[in-house]
Amino acid sequence: MEYVGHVPAPPLDRFVDDVYCLTGVPRHRWMTVPPMPSAHLFVNLSGPVRLRDSDPSVPPAVFADGWFMGVWTRRFHFEYPARVRLVGVHFKPWGMSPFVDLPAAELRDRWVPLDAVWQRSWDRIRNRVGDTAPATEALRVLEEELRSRLAEEPPRGLDLVRHAGGRLEASHGALSVGALTDAAGVSGNHLATQFKAQIGVTPKRMARIYRFARLIVSVDALRPVDWSELAQTAGYFDRAHFSREFTDFTGHTPAAYLALRRRFPPEKGFPPDNGPMPAD
Repeated sequence: MEYVGHVPAPPLDRFVDDVYCLTGVPRHRWMTVPPMPSAHLFVNLSGPVRLRDSDPSVPPAVFADGWFMGVWTRRFHFEYPARVRLVGVHFKPWGMSPFVDLPAAELRDRWVPLDAVWQRSWDRIRNRVGDTAPATEALRVLEEELRSRLAEEPPRGLDLVRHAGGRLEASHGALSVGALTDAAGVSGNHLATQFKAQIGVTPKRMARIYRFARLIVSVDALRPVDWSELAQTAGYFDRAHFSREFTDFTGHTPAAYLALRRRFPPEKGFPPDNGPMPAD
C-alpha cells in the first residue's frame, strides 16, 4: 500500500502529528495495534473496516464511513477491506479536544462513528474527494475540514495539558508526575483532572504509553536485540514489569514479537513507528 502524509501548517500542527492518505491492497488484512501516544480520525473511502477490542466483553464494530478514536490504553485489532482508500489524522494525545464536542473519557478505548461527532462530514468529504482524486487533494480537503472544526477558543485547561504533554513527549515519558507538576506550578490532583478532561487518561498512564512507544520504535528486527538494554533505556527498571506490560500491550512476549517482526517486516515507505503489526 502507499502511505502519503505530512505535518499540517499552523495552527493545526499544535494538535496534529500528521494527516495521511492510505491506498492500495493490504499485505495483511488483520492488524493488531498496541497503545500509542495519539488519538485518531479515520475517513474511510472504500469497503467496510472491522474493529475488535482486545477486551472480549466489548462487541466488535463495522464502519463503512469513518470513526474517531481517542487514546487507547490497551491493544485493539482491525481488518482492512480488500482494497484500501482511507484518509486519516494522527492527533497528539490532547489534540482532538478543540475539534470535537465530546468528553475525552467518552473516546478513550472506544471508536465512535464519524457522523455522530461531525454530522454529515463524511458525505461532504466523499463528494469532494470522489474515487479518483490524488492523495494530495484528499489531504487538502481533510485539512480544510479540520480548520473549519477548530474551536476559536481552546477548551479550558488545554494549554496546561498541551505544555505538560509536550514535556512528556520530549522525554519519552521519563519525567515523573512530580516534575511535571513542579514545572507547571499546579497540584498533582489538578494536573490529573485536566489530563483526564483533555486526553482521557492521567499523566502517569500517558507516561507509560510514551515509554512503551519509545521502546517499540527502538526495536530493529534486522539486528540482535538486547531487551534488557532497550527496556532500561526506555525507563523500565524492573524486568518483570517490562515483560508483563509488553505482553499486555502487544499480545506477545518480547521474543514472540521479535519473531513476528522478522517474519513480517514493515512495508517500504510506511512511517517507522513499529506500531501496527499483523495479527498472527
